[in-house]
Amino acid sequence: MTAGLRWPLAYTVSGDDCSSPVPLGFAAPLAEAVRHLAELGYDGVEVQVRESGVRDAEALARTVAAAGLKVLGIGTGPVAAQDGLTLTDPSPDVRRHALDRLLGAARLAGELGVPVTLGQTRGTFLPGLEDLQRQWAERAVRQLAAEAADRGSRLLLEPQSHATTSLWHTPDEALAVLRPLDAPAGLVLDTHHLDAEGVDAVRAVTDHAATTGCLQLAAPSTRGPLTVGDPRLPALLGALRTGGFSGWLTLEHTQDGDSRKAAARSWTALTDAAASTP
Repeated sequence: MTAGLRWPLAYTVSGDDCSSPVPLGFAAPLAEAVRHLAELGYDGVEVQVRESGVRDAEALARTVAAAGLKVLGIGTGPVAAQDGLTLTDPSPDVRRHALDRLLGAARLAGELGVPVTLGQTRGTFLPGLEDLQRQWAERAVRQLAAEAADRGSRLLLEPQSHATTSLWHTPDEALAVLRPLDAPAGLVLDTHHLDAEGVDAVRAVTDHAATTGCLQLAAPSTRGPLTVGDPRLPALLGALRTGGFSGWLTLEHTQDGDSRKAAARSWTALTDAAASTP
């Protein structure tokens, strides 16, 4: 476990199936990224995938384990960001393709024994189609949660800002979708998206720590690497502890042109905050 922290610390990385490195993750091929992150003291990685499925689990686990790290979660952002596939696209073929990709990610996650996360792939509304698009998205989330559960994984739904999706912007909105599910599911809380929606991150963590599987961290305003002395970090760590959080932490932020330096800065800021948290 990373020095001083009670939970595993991960960094966002790109799977080998991505067409380019994800902009909020380590800007290097997977094998190189995990080697650097292990040297810096990270415990694991959150792997963003584009089209990987269960067939890729062994190779992915082997690459990450070779550096002494663990896969802590499977993210699905590139499905939308790199291929433009969403669950609310007007085209049935696009929606079907998006869901197939997400189901593949859930099977991969299950094989690895980790959760699968859903963010921007749920998509955005078009005028006049809002009600129908919401139905499409909710139906797909039910299917995805069921598939994840059947494979030994768990769906984590991420509240995101209006800038990336038309659906489920706050923790309460996301939980309203998850509560009726007949499968275990939880939240990903991202400090950047919470800030963008005017939701106090410390309050959100305080209220929802027990149902949150992952907390994603970035510096306020810039969405860059964390900075030493950020007064919010000890407050967030304290809220996680008192709320019974049992998931993992992920650094998901811009790289400022040098991923190794960005990862080192965030690691130092977070471990420094942990040392000053009562």
